[in-house]
Amino acid sequence: MSRRKFLRQSAVLSSAILLRPALSWAGTQDFPVVRIPAAQRKFRSEAVEKAIAAVKSKSKNQELSWLFENCFPNTLDTTVEFTNNGRPDTYVITGDIDAMWLRDSTAQVSPYLPLVKEDKELQHLIAGVINHQVKCILKDPYANAFYKDENKQGEWKTDITDMKPGIHERKWEIDSLCYPIRLGYMYWKNTGDTAPFDEAWKNSIISTVKTFKEQQRKDGPGPYHFQRNTSWATDGVPLSGYGYPVKPVGLICSIFRPSDDATIFPFLIPSNFFAVVSLRQAAEMVLAFHKDAKLAAECRALATEVEQAIQKYAIVSHPQFGKVYAFEVNGFGSFNLMDDANVPSLLALPYLGAVKANDPVYANTRKLILSKENPFFFEGKAGKGIGSPHTGMQRIWPISVVMQGLTSNNEAEIKQCLATLQKCHAGKGFMHESFQKDDPAQFTRAWFAWANTIFGEFIWKVYRERPHLLA
Repeated sequence: MSRRKFLRQSAVLSSAILLRPALSWAGTQDFPVVRIPAAQRKFRSEAVEKAIAAVKSKSKNQELSWLFENCFPNTLDTTVEFTNNGRPDTYVITGDIDAMWLRDSTAQVSPYLPLVKEDKELQHLIAGVINHQVKCILKDPYANAFYKDENKQGEWKTDITDMKPGIHERKWEIDSLCYPIRLGYMYWKNTGDTAPFDEAWKNSIISTVKTFKEQQRKDGPGPYHFQRNTSWATDGVPLSGYGYPVKPVGLICSIFRPSDDATIFPFLIPSNFFAVVSLRQAAEMVLAFHKDAKLAAECRALATEVEQAIQKYAIVSHPQFGKVYAFEVNGFGSFNLMDDANVPSLLALPYLGAVKANDPVYANTRKLILSKENPFFFEGKAGKGIGSPHTGMQRIWPISVVMQGLTSNNEAEIKQCLATLQKCHAGKGFMHESFQKDDPAQFTRAWFAWANTIFGEFIWKVYRERPHLLA
């Protein structure tokens, strides 16, 4: 059993003990202080504190204000190790696991980017994340999670793959290489600072493009394979660790999903969409920073190839919803219709800049994945939303509810998402990985910073654009 799964099960077993029975979910009683004491916080941002004060002063919903105060700074309060000896370096753990995921670390700090113009130290911290991610990619572009200690041996010593010291886990996921590009691009656009984008950063882009091309599998399965001795089917990869066969049609194989679960068909469509966006952002950056027209053209050409393959192989006809995007395909005509709570997801495509919210195929897909036609959409007494095979059946993920709200222009839908999030924290004052659809007290991962910070991103967006919904 993986450590993440063990921690998840432990959280479920202990959740009833941890509840604060005196706390009212309806917000009619005082809310206790659950945020870590100031003296124990890893990093303080004046801009984040001002954002908290602004929401608290304007919102009439005491409970949502309290949740925002706890959740939005959680990454800074509890998960970052920041040093700046001439060059910023920031190591970011996920919460209850002492390892840095390329995906999670980006998702944990990117919601702070709109605030960096007011807070130089916060800007330096995020620059440090970019610098640390570059080191990780150059160590192994196929790995998804890393230790701060570059010599530490990973706990998965029996995994059959090319495991190097300093690597926590080596599950190949397209999004692991997309998220650092997303963070760098957003950082540049928000700050104008080009300091992190040196020769090492450029080499990480070269490595990313090389890895993407290898995993198009035009010349065979490529160098990556992964096997684990486990009873969890989602942790194992069939056919000697290379996954089920694909037809090389231009799409990129992702042997694992952003949930860290193995794919069924290796062409994971949300991640291929993400790759298209990231490659075009990388092209813009390498041209701007390094005047490398050849590398920029290579990035753009690969993005176009993947985009065309998505349009040709990933759109299928559903008898109820019409043309929709499949979740996974294999190029031979087989496809998997579902969505997973983890981002990139089909639901999150507009959030990632992959499609417009009014794209007709996305609109159809959205209707499908937010219905019972998605086998991982659940509805119960506590709310409704998308879950994940990672946590099993009948469990809704707050991240998916947040993403539904972030990608919606319908105020009734946004209000419904806020209501679900307000009552799913089980009296803890924080978001969790998942909660049982009829009983939020049955939750997984009491300390999951990604869920906390993206919840804060959602509340901050509502506060700026639709403050009346916080009434």
